[in-house]
Amino acid sequence: MGRPKKLDDELIAELVKIIEEQPYISQEDLVFLFRRRTGVSIATTTARNYLKRAGVRRTAAPRKATTYQKPTSPEEPRYGYTDQHRDPGDAVRYPCGLTDSEWERVRHLFDPAGRPGRPPKYARRLMLDACVYLLRSGCSWRMLPKDFPPWKRVYATFRRWQAKGLFEEMHDELRALWRSREHRLPDPTAGALDSQSVPTSPQGGPTGYDAAKKVKGRKRHLVTDTLGLVLAVVITTANVPDRDAADASVGAAIDKYPTPFHESLSTNRHVAQAGGG
Repeated sequence: MGRPKKLDDELIAELVKIIEEQPYISQEDLVFLFRRRTGVSIATTTARNYLKRAGVRRTAAPRKATTYQKPTSPEEPRYGYTDQHRDPGDAVRYPCGLTDSEWERVRHLFDPAGRPGRPPKYARRLMLDACVYLLRSGCSWRMLPKDFPPWKRVYATFRRWQAKGLFEEMHDELRALWRSREHRLPDPTAGALDSQSVPTSPQGGPTGYDAAKKVKGRKRHLVTDTLGLVLAVVITTANVPDRDAADASVGAAIDKYPTPFHESLSTNRHVAQAGGG
């Protein structure tokens, strides 16, 4: 009689539907999304075989535009980065500022529509760019450039937004936007865990000594996706071993992303608790 089919006609139709919606999705993301919609787990080879039988042919994603420009004349060849490749906002925006597409993605967090009360004195986008500038450059509040609002107003706004967790929500929105540009699903399905010891000043909190790195300060434990985008961060003193902080770091990522990523991190979390590294 032979082995029964893994998928029936209805499941095959759902598999083909996913390809029609996202023609450039990877094999791993394809089986992950199929599992989320149907509850059926299949291997990438199985998905490829069923698509082939259904007459679906996968094509590679289009390549990104190169920076090569055709020469204007045989005597004057033109190569490299030109004005047509630049963002029009670069002339008036700092390199760390949000682009127009990024601002539209996070605008509902900082400037919600239909908000009651009087209009703000300073544009919300300008206030956000000022906060990002300070965090990225590391300057003091009093040294904010004069084309930003007064530093006291920026500082008060920063503290209010930080208390509401808006910066973390913004990071999550922009990470999903970047993953979509890379033809990935918004939610990660795999991740990596690592730490970094950094020296700090005596002010600002407790410190420790990392004997392995010979660094006195604090240690940041990060969980990232396969693109290197941050998913969770835990800060400890530098003397805390990676094994002891792995449980908190993995737990923060698990609480945030209930996906198959949850299962793989749960396994690593139990290994860390058992002392397996």
